[in-house]
Amino acid sequence: MGPGSKVQAADSVATLEVKPPDETLPLPDTDRSPPGPRAHSRADAADYRTETGWSPIEARGQNLRISDWLYRSRETSFLWLMVRVWLGYQWMNAGYQKIWGSERAVFWFGGGAGVKGFASAGVAGSTAGTGGASYGWWAAFLHNFVVPNASLIAKFISIGEILVGAALILGLITGAAAFAGLLLNLTYMFTGSAGVNPMFMILEVVLILAWRNAGLIGLDRFVFGDPWTSHRLGSVVGWVPPG
Repeated sequence: MGPGSKVQAADSVATLEVKPPDETLPLPDTDRSPPGPRAHSRADAADYRTETGWSPIEARGQNLRISDWLYRSRETSFLWLMVRVWLGYQWMNAGYQKIWGSERAVFWFGGGAGVKGFASAGVAGSTAGTGGASYGWWAAFLHNFVVPNASLIAKFISIGEILVGAALILGLITGAAAFAGLLLNLTYMFTGSAGVNPMFMILEVVLILAWRNAGLIGLDRFVFGDPWTSHRLGSVVGWVPPG
């Protein structure tokens, strides 16, 4: 081999370049396993809930299935219909008796003698320690406000009971109607009367929790189906059932 061939070989060697690995290329992630069928099912459920009007928190599946079924599904609205109608009838009948029935002489008429006697008994029981109002501040409220205004309060209670009952039966703003009934029951219990109040309160608490679907078989379907109401109410308290 002559000198010329050596130079040519050297030139050919000099032209060879070894490129370093491109650091910008993503490396395979060996630590992350591919999503399984359970992950796909959760994603599909989240997409379905989002499309049907569920809130983002609900769409991520952070609610128990039993609570979703009781307080958000359309199927249980039949159950809440029976609870609403029965409880609403009890309230309407109580208000009817105070205005037109057997108790009208001591509530709507008679200067609210029924309210005055009920409040006075609560105050007396609290003073004697034999029952009645269990809290001193409530006994003071009965003595200083309820007894002097017994006539007006008797009419307010009578009308309020009828309105609560009618709203529950019609399914009109069911959660608010149940909350108003709960306040009346608390008032009666604070004054010293048990009776049917504990049972009514349990049903009212359940209806408050089920406000989204308790009135679907009723006027709530039209109230919450209105775009303006759905937007305003939904932005404050969350998901509203579609109309």
